[in-house]
Amino acid sequence: MQELNILAKSTSDNLDLPRISSDTNDSFLLGKVYIESYGCQMNFADSEVVTAILINNGYGTTSNIQEADSILLNTCAIRDNAEQKIRHRLQTFKAIKSKNPKVVIGILGCMAERLKTKLIEEEKLVDLVAGPDSYRDLPNLLGQIENGQKAINVFLSKEETYGDIEPVRLHSNGVSAFVSIMRGCDNMCSFCVVPFTRGRERSRDLDSILDECQKLYEKGFREINLLGQNVDSYRWENPSTKELITFDKLISLTAQIHTDLRIRFSTSHPKDITNEVLYAMKKHSNICKNIHLPAQSGSNRILDKMNRTYTREWYLDRIRAIREILGNDCGISHDIIAGFCSEDDQDHQDTLSLLNEVIFDFGYMFTYSERPGTPAAKKYTDNVPLEVKSKRLQEIIDLQRKHSGIRNEQMINSIQKVLVEGNSKKSNQHHFGKTDNNKIVVFEKGSEKVGSYVDVKITACTTGTLLGHLNLTNT
Repeated sequence: MQELNILAKSTSDNLDLPRISSDTNDSFLLGKVYIESYGCQMNFADSEVVTAILINNGYGTTSNIQEADSILLNTCAIRDNAEQKIRHRLQTFKAIKSKNPKVVIGILGCMAERLKTKLIEEEKLVDLVAGPDSYRDLPNLLGQIENGQKAINVFLSKEETYGDIEPVRLHSNGVSAFVSIMRGCDNMCSFCVVPFTRGRERSRDLDSILDECQKLYEKGFREINLLGQNVDSYRWENPSTKELITFDKLISLTAQIHTDLRIRFSTSHPKDITNEVLYAMKKHSNICKNIHLPAQSGSNRILDKMNRTYTREWYLDRIRAIREILGNDCGISHDIIAGFCSEDDQDHQDTLSLLNEVIFDFGYMFTYSERPGTPAAKKYTDNVPLEVKSKRLQEIIDLQRKHSGIRNEQMINSIQKVLVEGNSKKSNQHHFGKTDNNKIVVFEKGSEKVGSYVDVKITACTTGTLLGHLNLTNT
């Protein structure tokens, strides 16, 4: 999965599935755990798995860091800025550690996998280090620390999918949930650290995915986001029938759980997304017409150096297929990296021209950040000055903002089916929700409930939000 520019704290404030409650006698707990999550959607989903594992092994959770026996940070390593935020966060724990030296500080996830023992050696506050495939071992690792040891497990598995663990929804609105369908990545993009921090690609078994989605629907969830580093390469063979389940079959089967259950997915890879997937999306009205398709660059020369294994022409062919099969209303978003090694003005202009040709709805845009150990760090020089990277990034952002406005304006006066997710951030008198093509809509409240579908007439927009009112003529 591509980094989605999410870097936010997450705790167990809104734990809404079965758990050890806050009023449980503490004498029955092995300890209380506080979790923060940083990075992509996969990390947030992993934290829900971690919480389930700990609760199933006798630990409690807390949203109050001051009462925690263990503080766990689930980390991102895709950019240096993400790692620096974690290091800065660790420094804030000095006061907690000074008051209570027994508090356990743990680093989980991709940063843990990348730095391994260095975290314990360099960051004296760190007691525990666990990679993305080591979460089942957390109770044992915490036990080691109680015996006076430092604890580390960064073993990468070729089989682990956590498919048998029912995640605890940490900060769910009760409407939308993430479901991991696979782990790892085999796409050795030269700039990317993910294959080294999350291991080889492996797909979760179909039955466990469908069972989790079915249970979520029964609990009132109405939107599922299927997650994977590269969802289009999902492959699972039924051991009994030997039938091969590919991604198009998976989303079709998931959509059949109930027509009121919306299905989303991320992230797609341009080299792997097939017409079969697009036709499955067309066939099922509850598979949302929205695709995140990272481009990374519009220059063939840069794409080759990135080892993206497709060309600009291939990418544009996939865009044409999306438009032809799913229509112009299908939302398409992208990732773009500005200032990759040796990128010159012409390469940058190629990227801008790609944006102009596609007119994306949305994008995640970054300057290139060299990651130690990646092929790019070993083979290429990071020779584009930061001020040049920043200037190019700003041009990309400005152009995307313009395009987002264009795409949003095209929806004015249309009637959109919106899944109500909760109160607007700015007003308790307004609800917000998302359209089928992943646009946020804000509208004045009526009698609708969170988790219901309503028809909203779009009357205005900003570059990031649609504004409207309930369409009462059909109610």
